[in-house]
Amino acid sequence: MDGIILVNKEKNMTSRDVVNKISHIFNTKKVGHTGTLDPMATGVLAVGIGKALKVLEYITALEKEYEAEITLGINTDTLDITGEVLETRKVNITNEDIDKVLESFIGDYDMEVPIYSAVRVNGKRLYEYARNNEEVELPRHMVKVYSIKRTSDIKDNKFNIICKVSKGTYIRSLVRDISKELNTIGVMSKLNRTTQGKFNIKDSYTLEDIEKGKYKLISMLDSIDLPKVEISLNDLKKVLNGVKLKDTYNYDLFCFTHNNKLLAIYKKDNDMVKPVKVFNN
Repeated sequence: MDGIILVNKEKNMTSRDVVNKISHIFNTKKVGHTGTLDPMATGVLAVGIGKALKVLEYITALEKEYEAEITLGINTDTLDITGEVLETRKVNITNEDIDKVLESFIGDYDMEVPIYSAVRVNGKRLYEYARNNEEVELPRHMVKVYSIKRTSDIKDNKFNIICKVSKGTYIRSLVRDISKELNTIGVMSKLNRTTQGKFNIKDSYTLEDIEKGKYKLISMLDSIDLPKVEISLNDLKKVLNGVKLKDTYNYDLFCFTHNNKLLAIYKKDNDMVKPVKVFNN
């Protein structure tokens, strides 16, 4: 069994919990996920089974859309509502204030990674530093906010947003920085991932659905957004053996297909193309 299943992750489960459950349902250890969701978060989680593990990195790299609730006037160690409260403040913010700040975040964005994350620094996960109460310089990286807007009025210091962002964006960090620009503090109090690339939560399934056999398996070919080239019979064996070919394709990264099956992923290499992944068995 090879392909992608879209899981609608429920609250209070880790992404690893989902993988373990899928592994048990299909009786295989060849299961992995794309784009970790926090335990408090819900939404679409693409899970790869079998050979599809080889294409997960191309799904992970896709942009994602989230619905989030922001609660102002509170700060926690985890940057979300589940953490230990470090500070509280009175808030006097208007919808207009929020809209102006949100608009300023559209575009490239230098984001500081939250300490409660799995990013490694000097060989150790950041959350390990946090749990051991050790100081560490938090890394920063460039991400992109494609769109962001308020979807509810602020009430009781809470409001909702919807945003489309690039790979590597931590919504908790985004919420922290939005709050800072509003001259206050704030945390993420709800999070729901609605899309991951072309995958939509409307097409995802609960674990209960999947246990009952109510799901659709997406083929590896259909799961990735790369240019597709139908290979000629003359070059079929070469591709399956991972042979370099003369570049006549004009793509930096693309996949070879045959009879609607994914054979290999190739990339440009000067005047040749060379294999990145080959699916030959």
